[in-house]
Amino acid sequence: MLVAPLFVRPGSGVREPVASMPGVERLSADLAAEEAVRLAGLGVGGVILFGLPETKDALGSGASDDDGIVQDAFRRIRALELPLATIADTCLCEYTDHGHCGPLAHDGSVDNDAALERLAEVAVSQARAGADIVAPSAMMDGQVAAIRAALDDEGFGQTAILAYASKHASAFYGPFREAADSAPAFGDRRGYQMDPANGREALREMELDVAEGADMLLVKPALPALDLLAAARARFDVPIAAYQVSGEFAMIAAAAGRGWLDGRRAMTEAVTAIVRAGAGIVITYAAADLATWLREEQ
Repeated sequence: MLVAPLFVRPGSGVREPVASMPGVERLSADLAAEEAVRLAGLGVGGVILFGLPETKDALGSGASDDDGIVQDAFRRIRALELPLATIADTCLCEYTDHGHCGPLAHDGSVDNDAALERLAEVAVSQARAGADIVAPSAMMDGQVAAIRAALDDEGFGQTAILAYASKHASAFYGPFREAADSAPAFGDRRGYQMDPANGREALREMELDVAEGADMLLVKPALPALDLLAAARARFDVPIAAYQVSGEFAMIAAAAGRGWLDGRRAMTEAVTAIVRAGAGIVITYAAADLATWLREEQ
């Protein structure tokens, strides 16, 4: 049920703490593979990889580079034959020099159709490197259908799609953007991410993604959208995932660090609520801690 995010950066033997998320680090591909071994030993069920490329450009070319840092990490992890699901974040914001989730049109907006072509190329490269699951998070219209068609055409029909179907333009993503160096250079992402107040749109997007071939649906952020998790679980007969995002994690970690609350109990309670609302998969920066605590209680 637990999936741990890993931030993969260039180099070898590099371990770089993320200041806003205690215990979270950027890792070079060799150390990311070592971390995957540790996570598997704790009983964590999967890892989702995010890349921090050495260079960026307007098209996010590094995201689909078969020799890219995430692809390198996937190959290393798959070679270890661990009991872990390998999940790829399929997006461009970490790889574009402007920080948006697709190539830009002349007016500075994201070109949806051009983004679909790039996302399909990224997904195929990730599957080729060993990703069991690709997770398109760009929130482009038609992204699931475009990726499904590309994967099938390239012989990756068994590669599953975890659709970021309900991804809101949330205030809770701040620490992630520091960790992944993916903040937009201008503007914001409210033009393609969803209004947190519009739950009906979120459910409509889930229906569209299932119709386009999504194997799983993801709700992000998790705690502010427990109602959507419950509605998704009741309506759709596919696995439902939730992302306890960086801000959710950082709030608890910061308060615990100041002695304002019991960090272990608060984190466990928060993730329990996410599961109770309907999530069968939880992406969380506390995955290793939660797995450790659960083993201690057995």
